[in-house]
Amino acid sequence: MSNEDITLSAGVAQVVVRPGSGGRIGSVLVGGVELLRQGDRYGCFPMVPWCGRIRDGRFRDGATVHQMPLNAPPHAIHGTARDAAWTTARVTADEAVLTYDLVEPWPYPARVTQVVALAPDSLTLTMSIETYDSSFPAQIGWHPWFHRNLGGEDVTLDFSPAWQEERGDDHLPTGNRIEPRPGPWDDCFGMPGGVDVTLTWPGQLQLKVASREEWVVVYDEQAEAVCVEPQTGPPNGLNTAPRLVTPLEPLEATTTWSWRRL
Repeated sequence: MSNEDITLSAGVAQVVVRPGSGGRIGSVLVGGVELLRQGDRYGCFPMVPWCGRIRDGRFRDGATVHQMPLNAPPHAIHGTARDAAWTTARVTADEAVLTYDLVEPWPYPARVTQVVALAPDSLTLTMSIETYDSSFPAQIGWHPWFHRNLGGEDVTLDFSPAWQEERGDDHLPTGNRIEPRPGPWDDCFGMPGGVDVTLTWPGQLQLKVASREEWVVVYDEQAEAVCVEPQTGPPNGLNTAPRLVTPLEPLEATTTWSWRRL
């Protein structure tokens, strides 16, 4: 099938999926209100096969060191799939399935599948990495850009992480876990019971970002948007907390955004 934009509908919710633009969610409308910042770099893009920054773009797999392009010098950031065209595998009125085959510069052959499932009051994103070849470390995550303001007061964030990853001057975790600090943030937090972050636009809408994964990056240093990014490991996690994809065991993650009008 083609990689043209796909529009899903359920109740008063409408979602635009953009396979040709990195497999990203281009729009989430709830009762005609757009939740995501618009533009080719924004919406909500999949972070795969890694999340956030890799230190100096290098990661080790056994004795082998692999070099990724430094697209956020001096680091590599957010994987390779957001810059690629995905393929539409299946579409219904409220669900789309996209695939992307990992290619160079990523050194391992594998297929990424993303399922976008819309309900009247929620959006569920599921991603998996499968290989029939050699095993390798990988990560999965999502990077949504939620509007800071929907026309009223600015959004507020409510979450209770167990720890914050201390961030070094190079924007990467130092390996120390510290007490969560007040924002603004470009920081990774640990939520061992699963990601659970509530965004409230007073008088308008409340949205909960949930995932069984225990890592979330919160980025709110831009005036226009707030990012809440569930992921399978911390930044630089290919080196510090790798999850292994094997022929017998794919890596899979899910996040659900549920909302209600206020």
